[in-house]
Amino acid sequence: MRIIVKTTPSTSCVDFNYQQKLVGCLHKWIGAGNDLHGRLSLHSFSWLQNGKMQGGGLVFPKGATLFVSCYDADEVRSIVRSILDSPDMFSGMSVSDVSLFDDPDLNARNRFFLGSPVFLHHRDNNCKHYKQFTYLDENAGELMTDILARKMQAAGLPPDSSLSVKFDLSYPGKRTKLVTYRGIKNKASMCPVIIEGSNRSKQFAWNVGIGNSTGIGFGSIY
Repeated sequence: MRIIVKTTPSTSCVDFNYQQKLVGCLHKWIGAGNDLHGRLSLHSFSWLQNGKMQGGGLVFPKGATLFVSCYDADEVRSIVRSILDSPDMFSGMSVSDVSLFDDPDLNARNRFFLGSPVFLHHRDNNCKHYKQFTYLDENAGELMTDILARKMQAAGLPPDSSLSVKFDLSYPGKRTKLVTYRGIKNKASMCPVIIEGSNRSKQFAWNVGIGNSTGIGFGSIY
């Protein structure tokens, strides 16, 4: 289930690295005991849309739009209540409108665009550190598929033998993006994804996002 959030205009410049502030808003709305920093977050959210670059940052003269998606419909309804109770965000923005949408029928669709960059990392048994991956790596699709399959298992869904996730390498605007979060530089991918599988699997991906760290604003799709 998906929430579309619209805000009032910003009254001050928003720093390009606003992701941590946006996570703070989600923390507030989801409430105590949330799993935003969990390894397998079953929700995702987009970055802010409708911004304009100005003075080394972004401004939102007509307000911003973002979406929040969760596998658990009850969690979505709880978030909506929290948003209405505490609509203030940052840089003068406050939630002005909240709309709730059921999962769409995705049977005939397999190409999805990104609401935020896809971040992938993996640590081999013999490696002490995580390695970051982008669409340029051959095994990126395998990693994305495995993460989604593990999330499905954690949610209690049956395995989908037809499940496959890969980057749409035919997209001419594909690029990597360096995202700094809490002082750590993360190399992520701005490239649509192709998801094969059952309608239920694609709806699940629609809600929980693609790749790692969806709970802190990576990998949301639309």
